[in-house]
Amino acid sequence: MGLGLVFNIIYNYMVMKFIKKVWLRLILVTYITLMPIFSFAEGEVPPPADVGKITDPLGNRFDGVPDLIKTILEGVIKIGMPIVALAVIYCGFLFVFARGNPEKLTKAKEALTWTLVGAAILLGAWAIAKMISATVTAL
Repeated sequence: MGLGLVFNIIYNYMVMKFIKKVWLRLILVTYITLMPIFSFAEGEVPPPADVGKITDPLGNRFDGVPDLIKTILEGVIKIGMPIVALAVIYCGFLFVFARGNPEKLTKAKEALTWTLVGAAILLGAWAIAKMISATVTAL
């Protein structure tokens, strides 16, 4: 073995030991130093055309209050229905793990009842909003 090979093996061992010791710090320092470069690399951004004016923060996406309520309820439905589905699955697991134990069965039945009540409230709110919207639009 040559002296260069021995030196290379020792050097690589020491470097790898150092990197294993401080790898999180190296990543953090690299991120901190490179992030401003990437974030400021966008260049000159022109100012908005309506400087100094009070504008609608929602961007004129809604024609009125019913449209705003409809959009909010659509968001609640999109978030709420998967949660209801997961809650029903959880109730099913409660029934399976009860294994005939009356106390656990009662707990599982209560959980399923309240899950279905929550689903009914969610769908009921949607139905009531649809009825009110149709009534207001018809006037």
